[in-house]
Amino acid sequence: MHIKWNALAQTAGASFGITVAVVAVFALGILALSRREAALTAREGETVPAGGGRLALAGAYACFGVCAAAVVYGLVLIAGQ
Repeated sequence: MHIKWNALAQTAGASFGITVAVVAVFALGILALSRREAALTAREGETVPAGGGRLALAGAYACFGVCAAAVVYGLVLIAGQ
């Protein structure tokens, strides 16, 4: 039996890199949600103009969408055609 160590290392490296990227994007989505919550709380005290937090919510949706797309793509790769 012959093991292709180069291919194994490339697969492990790619898996690690994608995992770190997805976790980082998910953390950014959580951060955006917390910023939105802070903006809404500050708006109750009238220190922020109306509509504050919409950009943060859109960013959170975008981050979670990227994470969902990565998961679906991984499942497609595993399941095959």
